[in-house]
Amino acid sequence: MSPNQSSTRRYINLPGRSTSLPFSDAVLVGDTLYLAGRIGLDYATGVAPADVDEELRALFDGVEAVLAQANMTMDDLVSVQVFAPDVSLWERFNAAYVRRFAKEFPARAFLGSGPLLKGARFEMMGIAVKR
Repeated sequence: MSPNQSSTRRYINLPGRSTSLPFSDAVLVGDTLYLAGRIGLDYATGVAPADVDEELRALFDGVEAVLAQANMTMDDLVSVQVFAPDVSLWERFNAAYVRRFAKEFPARAFLGSGPLLKGARFEMMGIAVKR
């Protein structure tokens, strides 16, 4: 890869998302994808679902959709940070998380946080590198 190719940036936004918000869903630089923090929203209501498992499904479906825009999968993630106002939900998160990977897991931090936007219980951001 030439030096110019390695610094080329591709800004990724999922279809239907307002680009008036001051961030991109992800930025691809070379073979590295930087994923913005993502929460699992019910797009009909604009808030996190009342059911934790539905929120987690929406969260991971959203992350997978962003990765797919860069021709990547969850297995391309190398580092993940998860924020949760209620760290007692760690086991619920893990149960859903492990089902989304076919191979090894990325390095990860699970951090207690203050309140998240839209009443979310989890926010996840990460870095992926194309295998």
